[in-house]
Amino acid sequence: MDITARTDYAVRAMLILAAAQRDERGPVSVEVLAQRQELPRKYLEAIAADLRAAGLVKSTRGSRGGYSLSRPARDIGIGDVFRAVDGPLAEVRGVRPHEVAYAGDAEHLPTVWVAVRATLREVLDGTSLEDVLTGRLPARVAEAAAAPDAWHSR
Repeated sequence: MDITARTDYAVRAMLILAAAQRDERGPVSVEVLAQRQELPRKYLEAIAADLRAAGLVKSTRGSRGGYSLSRPARDIGIGDVFRAVDGPLAEVRGVRPHEVAYAGDAEHLPTVWVAVRATLREVLDGTSLEDVLTGRLPARVAEAAAAPDAWHSR
């Protein structure tokens, strides 16, 4: 699985907005979002527009304007952010895993692709912005990250 820069930047920006919500700081400008995580401002503007279109953030105009979460951080999953900026969690050549069909020796491969999607959903939809912000990750996520080989490339 490739986590694109777009998704990475979007999640990092959303964590800043979650912290602002927690601290009751009000809207955060794109400039501040970009500075806090050293993200490209223009790129972040496009990402913010996608997040707004998906209903994850709301914008406020004016000198004290910016972006804020549209609902509590505990109610926004990492998967929501992922889908808002990059589309479905898992596709096979642009097709949803449950829509793929193969014949012969690969007949059962779609089941594997569906399982991959289900696992991604479990982690990404089961982990909220608040979970990441506080470091209190769901048990399944913490266990997976603590596996002996989890932090090693293969």
